[in-house]
Amino acid sequence: MDTLNDQSKICVNNVTKCFSSKQGEVTALKDLSLDIRDGEFLVVVGASGCGKTTLINMIAGFDTPSSGEILLDGKPVTGITPECGMIFQQYALFPWKTVQENVEFGLKMKRIPKSERKAIAAKFIDLVALNGFEKSYPHHLSGGMKQRVSIARALANDPEVMLLDEPFAALDAMTRQVLQEQLVRIYEKHKKTIIFITHSIDEALLLSSRIAVMTARPGRIAQEIVNNLPHPRNADVQLSDNYMALKRKIWDSVQAEVLKSMEVETG
Repeated sequence: MDTLNDQSKICVNNVTKCFSSKQGEVTALKDLSLDIRDGEFLVVVGASGCGKTTLINMIAGFDTPSSGEILLDGKPVTGITPECGMIFQQYALFPWKTVQENVEFGLKMKRIPKSERKAIAAKFIDLVALNGFEKSYPHHLSGGMKQRVSIARALANDPEVMLLDEPFAALDAMTRQVLQEQLVRIYEKHKKTIIFITHSIDEALLLSSRIAVMTARPGRIAQEIVNNLPHPRNADVQLSDNYMALKRKIWDSVQAEVLKSMEVETG
């Protein structure tokens, strides 16, 4: 793969996020700092409740830090921005629109001419291997196909950053593996800056150029691990000694944080 740009695309600087609950104030993140380089595929893993989704929602501009700041290209993130494309675990497609119309939606909002947006949508529908399903509605599609529509829609808008919050978690194991490998191929081709949230160490290793392990709540970065597994990434990579060594290293870190979170919950 090409060498990554050393310039930081996103800077998370000493971010703390607190929420009010019936039990009082909850600190989801505390003094969390993280830099994501331009063209990097960063995967964030950690125990349930450690603040992974809170972090990605603030990067997307859906929420704001209680203190600290998040910068995109050196400018504070103050709200939702077209520079970031978000893909959720739930597919978030418009059920009354066809595959073609869903992929074209963002382009239509940008007032791109009909013929041009049709050509752009066709390009990305082809990229996610959904040719022949352009006129299908979401209820005619499998879960994996719906998520491919979501990916095509995000890519069609040409965002600088793609944010994915456990997008494959609800899929069966075989579909998940296929989409993981497809996402890696898309990354290798387009070199988008990607931040991907997951609970799966195997998924993190297959996808990432770097892995950030979060602590138990309040979330901070416990460890950052460069993923030097060779490309192309596919299921065969999982059989290598290097893969198993990296998996053990990440598991040791995640396991320690899971145990901490259990101790907190049981008091």
